[in-house]
Amino acid sequence: MKKGQMIVGVISCLIASMSWGAMFPVADHALEYINPFYFSIIRYGAVSIVLIVLLWMKEGKEAFHLEGKGRLLVFFGIMAFTVYNVLVFLGQMLLGKAGVMVASIMEALMPIISIAILWGYKHVKPRKYMIISMIIAFVGTLFVITKGDMTFFLTLKNSIFPIAFIFLGVVGWVIYTMGGQSFPNWSTLRYSTLTCVFGTFVTGIITIILTMLGLVSAPSVGTISYIKYDLVFMAVLPGIVALLSWNYGVKILSSINGILFINFVPITTLIIMMIQGYKITIFDIVGTLLVIAALIQNNLCQRKEENQKSQMLQDEQMQKVV
Repeated sequence: MKKGQMIVGVISCLIASMSWGAMFPVADHALEYINPFYFSIIRYGAVSIVLIVLLWMKEGKEAFHLEGKGRLLVFFGIMAFTVYNVLVFLGQMLLGKAGVMVASIMEALMPIISIAILWGYKHVKPRKYMIISMIIAFVGTLFVITKGDMTFFLTLKNSIFPIAFIFLGVVGWVIYTMGGQSFPNWSTLRYSTLTCVFGTFVTGIITIILTMLGLVSAPSVGTISYIKYDLVFMAVLPGIVALLSWNYGVKILSSINGILFINFVPITTLIIMMIQGYKITIFDIVGTLLVIAALIQNNLCQRKEENQKSQMLQDEQMQKVV
């Protein structure tokens, strides 16, 4: 990999992660006036239109051919733009102000979740250092969620569903990120556009059904106008910019290296909330640092392991030549 290309990949992942870190405090304000279903439709409906225009202009109508991968595109689209976007913000809304940090710290668990998925789905047993990282990250997450108050577990029934929603949403995004490997010959713009369109369409169908059943209500024009700046921000930075930057950065750096930048999500959220005057507890800070330390340790160990394997292959090739 060329140095310039690597720098572009690093910057891309950094932009995406910092955008997502800023996403939760902004969403916290918007979710006071709009439910997560319509919030996701309006946000990614606008993103889908922009991406369709960009893809058409750059790659032409041929880029919209599914090439027999329609089911995969729908599945990964649902994971990212239905499961992730609806459930994460639904959980955040139900938790109230505390949901901002909980949702953010859950994002930082993505590398650990990816390890668990590979273990359960592909039976790739994690190394010892991976298990240690998972435990440390889990403890850090508990610090942020409980704020050090162990009586939290006595009232868990009041928070179990919101936390479960956020966790399932994050799992959905991990699956979406891993799904990009199934389209190695596709451009970042093409994969992002088609999955976004399919996922948003499914979200729209679900939202219409829920509205007809009276379970959710459509926002008024006045409500949308009141939170218009929140919606614009969410569509542009955490939406278009972060989506394209993330998929492009991961494609360059690989998922192992790219996903390390998720560490900047809780850091960015923490800084923004401190500026906003939200009372950050020592448990928020310690918990966030524990998760970040666990992920860095896990990533460094993975790199060391890869370097050792690479060196072994080189030694074997040299021996064959000799």
